[in-house]
Amino acid sequence: MSKILHGGRLSNVREDVAKFTSSIKDDARLLNAVIAINKAHVIMLTEQKIIKKSDGAKLLDALTKHSDMQLDSSAEDVHMAVEEAVLKEAGPEVGGNLHIAKSRNDQVTTAIRMELRKELLTLMRSVAHVQDHLAEVAEEHVNTVILEYTHLQPAQPVTFAHYLLSYFDALERDLQRITGVYERVNLCPLGAGALATTSFPINRDRTAELLGFNGLVENSIDAVGSRDFIVETVATLAMIAVNLSRFAEDMIIWSSPDFGVIELPDEFTSTSSIMPQKKNPEVLEVIRARASHVLGNFVAVTAAVKSLPSTYNLDFQEITPKLWESIENVRASLDMVHKLLPKIKVTADVSSKASTSFVAATELANLLVRKYNVPFRSAHKIVGALVKSLIDAKLTFADATPKLLTKVAEDAANIKLTVKVEDIAGLVNPLKLVETYTVKGGPAPSEVKRALAAREKQLLLTKSNISKMDKELDEAENKLESTVQSYLPVSTRENATFKNLT
Repeated sequence: MSKILHGGRLSNVREDVAKFTSSIKDDARLLNAVIAINKAHVIMLTEQKIIKKSDGAKLLDALTKHSDMQLDSSAEDVHMAVEEAVLKEAGPEVGGNLHIAKSRNDQVTTAIRMELRKELLTLMRSVAHVQDHLAEVAEEHVNTVILEYTHLQPAQPVTFAHYLLSYFDALERDLQRITGVYERVNLCPLGAGALATTSFPINRDRTAELLGFNGLVENSIDAVGSRDFIVETVATLAMIAVNLSRFAEDMIIWSSPDFGVIELPDEFTSTSSIMPQKKNPEVLEVIRARASHVLGNFVAVTAAVKSLPSTYNLDFQEITPKLWESIENVRASLDMVHKLLPKIKVTADVSSKASTSFVAATELANLLVRKYNVPFRSAHKIVGALVKSLIDAKLTFADATPKLLTKVAEDAANIKLTVKVEDIAGLVNPLKLVETYTVKGGPAPSEVKRALAAREKQLLLTKSNISKMDKELDEAENKLESTVQSYLPVSTRENATFKNLT
């Protein structure tokens, strides 16, 4: 427990209370950000002549020497641990000024945002990698027909490529949400102090620039008292988790022998401990289950924030681990889907299943409307009666004849109808059916090829934008370090350079 804050207003704190309220176990990932924040703050204090240049150099030297410090598990938090290390290195007269014009309140939210920026960029890359494989696998299956389902009942034929592009597009919206979150995360709260800024003439824009932020969270109360950026991030993660869970559910159902749409690779499944014939989709089941963890975290962080009074409350400390946990969960699931996709095998021929499940019924109704001027509701009734008649006779769509259709039309709708043999025969081939769905966004191979080309072009732009954001953070980090180096004695600079090289 830090001794810096005791001996003034408060006496020593109880050890069990200190342990209960400590965040040190979750703070390790913030260490680099906290060091960088302190460096930027010291540079700004020096430039604003709030502290002497020589003192600034000593503080920066101490911070540089402790850039890879190990956090003591008994420490109160990362902020106090860094300050104690600097005090020990620079002495109380100089080190005691590290915390001028800042608070843990503005420092912690700045550190979380800095770490979160990196995590969001990594997440963007993970989503883009899955999109890469969705597009690659889709290219192989532009003409591979599968049956799609509504209410888990066979509905209409589509191509497997068309199905995969539906998830490509869902993930594209997820990427747009992540990008929007990134823009709002990449704003700097530093300089807000505890809640009311400070009477020292600090320059908030300068520290934001040194830390690579695009602007400020300007209002000081909002800066320290808002965690909507965490709530929004976890909400976005929940949407990704839901999309992955639905994909996993499709794959689980479709890989069962009753559906037989796909076969999963052995290395992503397991067998039963007692039933040797089993091939259980356990990886997908875990993805589906872990989505509930992310949803639970979203509820937890929202519930924690909803009743808090304004400005800073230590409740915030309890929601940050939920953020990191959700990110790691979603990233791991994306990684599994990314590796699984290229190894999925799709059933090559669904002709017999298409016939027995009557998925051509919609197109037959369309044909009656288009070619024989039957009102659609009448056509719908006629085809429904035809399907019932075939099922009752234990027949399939392949057994339908013009004579049977004529009888059904008269009985069901009192319509005299004479269709040609080729009209019905042309509906038996599922691929021929799919080829007629040429409307924009439809599953016809020609339309899927167009859609694929457009999405691959968009993916290239996405990757370019991610690289650009990555580069901006790298440039900011390099600028901060070069500014720090300009303050340090030559001998210290040379040691730091040698250490980086080795």
